[in-house]
Amino acid sequence: MTQPSSLNAKTYEPAQAQSLAFIGLGVMGYPMAGHLARAGHRVTVYNRTPAKAQAWVAEFAANGSAKGAQGFAATPREAAMQADIVFCCVGNDDDLRSVTLGADGAFAGMHAGAIFVDHTTASASVARELNQAAQHLGLHFVDAPVSGGQAGAQNGMLTVMCGGTQAAFDQVQSTGMAFSRAFTLIGDSGAGQLAKMVNQIAIAGLVQGLSEAVAFGAHAGLDMNLVLDVIGKGAAQSWQMDNRGKTMVAGKFDFGFAVDWMRKDLGLVLDEAKSNGARLPVTALVDQFYADVQQMGGKRWDTSSLIKRLK
Repeated sequence: MTQPSSLNAKTYEPAQAQSLAFIGLGVMGYPMAGHLARAGHRVTVYNRTPAKAQAWVAEFAANGSAKGAQGFAATPREAAMQADIVFCCVGNDDDLRSVTLGADGAFAGMHAGAIFVDHTTASASVARELNQAAQHLGLHFVDAPVSGGQAGAQNGMLTVMCGGTQAAFDQVQSTGMAFSRAFTLIGDSGAGQLAKMVNQIAIAGLVQGLSEAVAFGAHAGLDMNLVLDVIGKGAAQSWQMDNRGKTMVAGKFDFGFAVDWMRKDLGLVLDEAKSNGARLPVTALVDQFYADVQQMGGKRWDTSSLIKRLK
């Protein structure tokens, strides 16, 4: 079955078409690769489950909806062989190592000077590890986790936080704007992943605060849809309130980014905090609240399901 991409009609014209690879066609990677193909780049894809790669080709190559889709490869190495830039979006550190290293990994197929851009939310340490491995092979590595969720990927409006050299970043920024609204170099290798951790810390606290506010208002007998309309025009306004407040009131929790993935991300945050000495009491507490949601059967609910604990 072809995975729906719901790509918008974002206007993007690359300076010139490039040969690209995209590894990992999950809820984020599938539409991100599609935006690259629609922009006219020649894109070869790889996915651990071949059926998804076949579905992507059927959507973006066979039906003519994209000028640049090429096909799918049997291994990351084969996907990367002709690519100037290899984009990647997989699940975690181990997944990332499995598609980059070894005889069938992307690094083995990349030509000297090619750039690997990793959109996985992973640890800063694995970013530095793979950056070093890439340098030894004459390659470039940019850690580039994203924010914006499934809707941002589908609409080509992701925010991308990058770590790496200025030279490598300059070569990939314009290409990455096919699926982004902001594509920014934060610092050296690992800085992109650290910035994403900052993002997740902020979100965790906001969602818990919004959950408590909505639950409190409901217990007080208020019309919470009306209350959200009112306070959303004041200092309490946030993206979470605008996009998840009323769906929380309605008890709908199927909006993409799952609790399981948030717990993975917060685990990375808390591990990093142990090594750098940061104190994160609220983040640690919210992580445990998400564990409660998992125990309630909410592993695949979206992150706004924190409110379920309070009902």
